[in-house]
Amino acid sequence: MTREKFERLVAEALDALPLKFRAKMANIAVTVEGWPSVEDLESVGLDPEEDALYGLYHGVPLPEREFNYGNALPDRIVLYQDVIEEDAADEPEIREIAQETVVHEVGHYFGLSDEEMEEWEAGGWRE
Repeated sequence: MTREKFERLVAEALDALPLKFRAKMANIAVTVEGWPSVEDLESVGLDPEEDALYGLYHGVPLPEREFNYGNALPDRIVLYQDVIEEDAADEPEIREIAQETVVHEVGHYFGLSDEEMEEWEAGGWRE
């Protein structure tokens, strides 16, 4: 899949987020890269030789920001296209993984832990 097409999938995933979440998102960039660096994998406790990482949130989650937080570079969500494509069987699965990854990383932006994220994703985050 071309980078442009994959980026459109990511944009569609962001647009599909409920307005109550999108309205609270500010100063955040969502980008696409091919593969995560070894440092990125290790920063989240993954083994570069064995584990896959579909996306990563870089920043200070909203609940951890203090009242004087400002003048900061944008937070970043990165989706790793090559990893997603390698694990997906076809284009519909690429779309599905990209959507789930966007939701997951946006959850980190809002300060959810991985455990809370599982509940959030399973319990109807769209509501």
